[in-house]
Order: sequence, then structure tokens, then C-alpha cells
Amino acid sequence: MNDKGAHMQEVLFEMRRIGNSVRVNAIDPVTNIEVTIIGDPRYGEEALKRTAMRKLTYVIAKRREQG
Repeated sequence: MNDKGAHMQEVLFEMRRIGNSVRVNAIDPVTNIEVTIIGDPRYGEEALKRTAMRKLTYVIAKRREQG
């Protein structure tokens, strides 16, 4: 994925159902940066993964800007 200067070849996802929500962790194994989102399971696995991926990309880009 190429967004805001983040180049990730691999992203690890963990999805866990918690009550009426799904917790999605996205991890970049190169930088060891991990983000978490909580979403509605009705959105589907792919949409939840896309959202987590966007957040991970954002966090990596912000950390690169900060040096």
C-alpha cells in the first residue's frame, strides 16, 4: 500500500468478536507499530480491515513526520 509515504509489504490482522463489536488489530511487522479499531460486524471483514489499514498508514506517516 502506498499512502502518505508508507510502504508496507505485509500487515498482520487480528480480529476478535467482543459482544456486539469486532476489535481489529493491524500490525506492521517491519516497524512493530500496532493500531486498534472497534467496529460493527455488519460492515464485514474486508471493510474493517481497510479501516484498520488506513489508521495504520496514518500512524506510520505521522511518526515519520515527527522524526
